[in-house]
Order: sequence, then C-alpha cells, then structure tokens
Amino acid sequence: MSRFDWLSELIAICEDEHILLRGGSRMELAPAHCLWLDVEDWERFAQIANRQQCRWCAIWATQKDDILIISTCFEYQGDYLVARTELDIHKPVLPSQSRYYPAANRMERHIQDMFGVVFSNHPDERRWTRHQAWPEGVYPLRKDCDFMPDNHDEIPPADTDYPFVQARGSGVYEIPVGPVHAGIIEPGHFRFQAVGETVLNLEERLGYVHKGIEKIAEGRDAPGLIRLAARISGDTTVAHSWAACMALERACALDMPPRALMLRALLAERERIANHLGDIGAICNDVGFAFAQIQFSRLRECWLREHKKLFAHRLLMDTLIPGGVRYDLAPQQIDSLRRQHQWLRKEVEEIMLILDTNPSLQDRLLTTGYLAPEHARALGALGYVGKASGMDYDVRRDHSYAPYNQLTVLSPCYQQGDVAARVAARAEEIRHSLQLLNEILEHLPAGEIATPWQAVDTVCEGLGIVEGWRGEIISYVQIDAHGRVSRFFARDPSWLNWPALEALIHNNIVPDFPVCNKSVNGSYSGHDL
Repeated sequence: MSRFDWLSELIAICEDEHILLRGGSRMELAPAHCLWLDVEDWERFAQIANRQQCRWCAIWATQKDDILIISTCFEYQGDYLVARTELDIHKPVLPSQSRYYPAANRMERHIQDMFGVVFSNHPDERRWTRHQAWPEGVYPLRKDCDFMPDNHDEIPPADTDYPFVQARGSGVYEIPVGPVHAGIIEPGHFRFQAVGETVLNLEERLGYVHKGIEKIAEGRDAPGLIRLAARISGDTTVAHSWAACMALERACALDMPPRALMLRALLAERERIANHLGDIGAICNDVGFAFAQIQFSRLRECWLREHKKLFAHRLLMDTLIPGGVRYDLAPQQIDSLRRQHQWLRKEVEEIMLILDTNPSLQDRLLTTGYLAPEHARALGALGYVGKASGMDYDVRRDHSYAPYNQLTVLSPCYQQGDVAARVAARAEEIRHSLQLLNEILEHLPAGEIATPWQAVDTVCEGLGIVEGWRGEIISYVQIDAHGRVSRFFARDPSWLNWPALEALIHNNIVPDFPVCNKSVNGSYSGHDL
C-alpha cells in the first residue's frame, strides 16, 4: 500500500463509521498530514488507527486564547499523520487513547498535569509530572499561569504519598530503589515487588529532573531555542538540536545548504557511535565483565577527543544553529577522520569477537530481559530497544530526510528481544554509522555551511523528526508573529522506552535489573522536560 493509499483508506473507514473529519491539508503541518476531529471521535479514531496498524508517536497541547488544541502524531510505514481536536479551556475533557495505545498513558498524564486536561476513561489518573512542585489546580503551561513559590529557596515537599501499585501474597516483598542512586546517573525511582529473587512487578516514578523546558522555551528566538534543545539530554545534544532546527526551518520554509545537511548527518552519526561505545562497555560491566568496559571506554575517549579537536566540544554541544552548522571541515581534517573510522572499525571488530565468543558473558546476556515483539509493538519501543524486538523502523531510512535520502542507510533488526540482542543492535549500528560517515565524507559537497536565519512575520508551526541514537525524536515548534517561540515540545525516545523496561524485567531475577536497565538506557533528563 502506498503512503497516500493508507491515508485515503483510513479516511474512508472513518467516514463509514460516521467520524467527522475536517481539514486534511497535507502541508498543514509539514511533513505530516493533518486531520481535525471532533472531541467525541477522539478515542474512536485511535481505535481505527490501531486497527490499521498505525504506530502512536506523541501527544502535545497548545493554547490559543480559551481553546486548547490537542495534537496526536501517528506513523505508518514512514509516513506521519497528526490528528487534532479543540477543547474549551474551561471544560477540558477528552477521551483517553491509552486503551488502544498504552504508549499514550504517561504523555496524557503529562498534559493532565501541565494543562489541566482531564482524560476520561484513562486507566491511571495519578499525577505524573507534577510531583509536589506546585499546588493542585495550577497548570504551568497555561498562558495565564503566573504561579511562583513564595520562597524561591524553599524545597518542595517530598513526594511520599504517590500511590504505587501493591502486590500482595505469601512471600511477596518490596524493594525501593532511588530516586538517588549510588553512581552519577540522574534520579529516578524504581519500586519492585518480588518473591525470592524473581521480579513480579516493576513500577517507575520519573520526573525528578523536570526542568521546565517547555515553559523556558516560550518567548525565545530561534538561536535561543536551539541552545535550549541541545540541553534536553546531554548525550543527545546533536539529535535534539537537529529536530528543533528542522521544525523551525520547516515552519519558516528555510532552505538548507547541502553541505550543512551533510555535516549535520556526520555529527549525528558520531554522536550515535560515541553513545553505543559507552553503552556496550557499561552493559558488560554490569555483569562483571570489566574487560569490555575498559576497552570500550578507551575507544569512546579517543572518539570524544576528536570531537573536542574538530568541533570544540566533547559531546558536540551547540554545533548546530538555525539554518546550518557552526563548524566546517578542512581537507586535512577529512583525511584524519577517514583514518579514525578505519581504526575504530578494526578495534570494534576485534573486541566484539571476544564478547561474542565468551561463554560466561553470553550466559548472562542471552534470554535476559526478554521483550516480546508484541509488547515492543504495543509500547511503540524505539531505536535499539525496538530493533532488538522486531520493530524494523529507522527514520533515516523509512522517512528518509535529507541528506539520508542520498545515502545508503542500513538498520539492524532482531527477533530475540533480550539484552544480547540489544547489544548486537548497538554494535551493528556502529558498523553502519562508520560506513555512513565514509559515504558522507566522500559525497560532502562544497558550499556554505549555513543560511542566514530570518523569521517570518506570521504565526507558523513545524515538525522535526530525526533518528537519534536512542531512536525517533519528534519536536514541535510554534512561532508567533514576532518570530518568537510560543510553544515547543520535544519527545525523546525515552518516553516510549522506559515503559519497555517495566515489561522486560518480569520474571527476571533482581540481580539482573542493572544489566536490563542499562540495555534500555533511557534518559531521565530527556523524559523529564
């Protein structure tokens, strides 16, 4: 079925079931198609989209006077659709879509806490983002919200009354972990119920590093927004910057120089490799195989030093700007990168051979943390988490944005769904990214590395969708008539991958939680906008 055929079929089914559709302009929110729904058809549309095998991607809200506009993004075979509806801000009630898409659960609760929308028939009405930072009835993302604490130095009360799910029965006990951890990772709370060493249930509580990104973005100019997007999650600074840049550039119809696009792809692939190198070593270290941690840390360090040398920052912070990139490459630097790519490929192959043939290591990774393909599909798992469990989707290949539409994009896909498969997916992505990097350098065009930024003088909006190293990133930007940001929402892959951890830990032993957790490696900061 072609991309336009699936949408026509979806619309026809909706009309047969008497769902009123408005709009439908394919350019209303580029690159997505856009359909407007009545409130009473919101849940039924999700049911039909699920039946047609559309993947649920994200939900966000915007405000226009006394109207809240709710937008949900779906994907089908690399094509995107945004369904929208309007709510009266004084009666903001909307049917939940989480009955058909479990992935909608937490993001709907985020909108509940930030905008005051009541999702009827929601399976979980507990607050999610709010914790105790502001009182009941205060919704920080509403335009009329001016709440400020009486004492800026006062620490909000501890969130001790959050009603975790309880498991009862003979021999069942509970293990609280976090939110403060023994290492340097960010805070998140995990509540286990177990019998003996077997995990019966895991419930996550996140939001401890909520930074107010969405509120801070309001009123920023384009360069200021990109600097903010770069700090959503420090290990994903390139991908989040690119998604925000793409949304801005689409909103303002700004053409990008071909060389700038190629350099963005180069930066994104280098970011992908750096993180996969770190993850593979850390996963092995969590089962006591310190050799791999030492070796992959060594490779990652050499890789990051090259970042600092060429792009002024080890993690590539602020290398993207609206309209292009900040740094260019000289011919001698290109030659140096080619040599580094050849060196890293040889090193990775030698170390991965040791990992793949080590019986004690494989015994700890194989069958551990199994995420069934049907569960990955229901949760919308992304990146290496989804690819290890049969989710054969990669934005670079399937939604082919520039410059990847000119490159050979390969993407791994496995069915095993265990920690070993998530390690294999990372290793394969390193190999593919090295191949892409050489192809980028070979086809790097001459020309400018940026187009001067010029905001339009009308209200506009755009959507940016890129493949970050954890998977698909979606950024929505709305700009006012003065060229300032009036709404920004960024959906990190961790929103959808964190629930996968809750599913894959079932029936594993408690000591295997660290390696299961690291094999997912969700971003606390990327989730906690």
